Amino acid sequence: MTFNNEIEVFIKDYVKDLHEGSASIFAGAGLSIPLGFVNWTDLMEEIAQDLGLDVKVESDLVSLAQFHVNENRTRSKISRKILEEFTEDTAEGENHRIIARLPISSVWTTNYDEIIEKSFLKQGKVPDIKYNNKQLLSNKPKRDVVIYKMHGDVSHPSDAIITKEQYESYHQTHEPFINALTGELITKTFLFLGFSFTDPNLDYVLSRLNFRFKEDKRLHYCIVKKHVLGDSLNPDQASYDYNSRKQELVINDLKRYGIKTLLVDDYAHITSILREIETRYKKRTIFISGSAEIYDPYSRVESVGFIHEVSKKIVEKNFRIVNGFGWGVGSSVINGALEAIYNNPLKYSESQLVLRPFPQFESGSKKLPELWEEYRNQMISLSGISLFLFGNKNLNDEVVDANGVIREFEISVSLGNIAIPIACTGYASKAIYEIIIASIEQYYSDPLMAKPYLEKLADPNTTLAEKIPVLLKFIRELTK
Repeated sequence: MTFNNEIEVFIKDYVKDLHEGSASIFAGAGLSIPLGFVNWTDLMEEIAQDLGLDVKVESDLVSLAQFHVNENRTRSKISRKILEEFTEDTAEGENHRIIARLPISSVWTTNYDEIIEKSFLKQGKVPDIKYNNKQLLSNKPKRDVVIYKMHGDVSHPSDAIITKEQYESYHQTHEPFINALTGELITKTFLFLGFSFTDPNLDYVLSRLNFRFKEDKRLHYCIVKKHVLGDSLNPDQASYDYNSRKQELVINDLKRYGIKTLLVDDYAHITSILREIETRYKKRTIFISGSAEIYDPYSRVESVGFIHEVSKKIVEKNFRIVNGFGWGVGSSVINGALEAIYNNPLKYSESQLVLRPFPQFESGSKKLPELWEEYRNQMISLSGISLFLFGNKNLNDEVVDANGVIREFEISVSLGNIAIPIACTGYASKAIYEIIIASIEQYYSDPLMAKPYLEKLADPNTTLAEKIPVLLKFIRELTK
């Protein structure tokens, strides 16, 4: 999908923030509503009826909740409605799945449902849920992400922030949340999704940040759908003109808080943007696949030196490497990457080398081939580019193509990775090259750019050392 210039700039900047560990998400009700959860109007419909009011006429739903408590001297019905509407066992959407796969250390939300934390759990990540002040005092061991539910959780509906009185006293009753959010808005780049910016608590924090930092605020982003003539909100030209004008004013007002609005034509475009963010982030991680019983047509010294130097240069270009410690290849990958890291530990990090040695024994009821298949999928899913070297093994005293390397190519393609075979190293790498070159448009979005590089990497008439700058330039083209 082609993006306009504003969205393109945002994607580049946000991916950079992801790599630096300074990206966060603020999820509003609009992220959960498409999955079947109610919006505020639907939640308060029965409450309004009890008061003899029409929820469709009312705009201040926070006051509506307060009226109900005032009249009945209890909020039990509101708590029951929250339980009824937000405990549904609903599957997460694609947006939730992408967010959970991203290396985000914190998510903020005003939603009561548990979709976000379940999405992270399904990705094998440990969420640390915070929905009351006491939970801010302790951290869950080995957590991957902190989920701040600033309005409470469905598991404790009686404490959920919903009435006007609760909103008015929030800065006192939940001051630690306000302080935590203030700190994150200063140090991280937020992407607001499904948020209407009518929440008084968020307005409280943003207004004080604006007062304190003026022109030095950190830039944040929100994605908003344009109004469309003829949809449910804009049945006629008059309503469309009115809503469009109001949207312009809100967008301009958000600039005071350092929030830049990105307009999309359709909600599906939000998913496309998130998917592009994930794709570009993963392209900075390269999976190196290969095994070598022999290094023909090159010498062992030349081949090992080539793998070492390639790995070193990849780290020095600020990429990450994922490797499964393949026979005859893995040691050189590790040595090359570590040389770059230890030569300049202030610039490069050990986190740039992710090692996943294959299990050698069966675990539980799973056979070794099944374990290896799962392992390969998990390992390759961390990357966006797959590099293939050599790919041979000894089978009954005969050197043959390594079927494991071929399988890693198949998994890479299924996961959307860009496959780069160094075909001159022969065996599985050459077989992969022949598959790609026969229908290159299926494997590359820009086949005219890719083909000359692949051919140079397949050329047996140049040395392995001469192929290193070719490979690095190719990777740079792919990650622009």
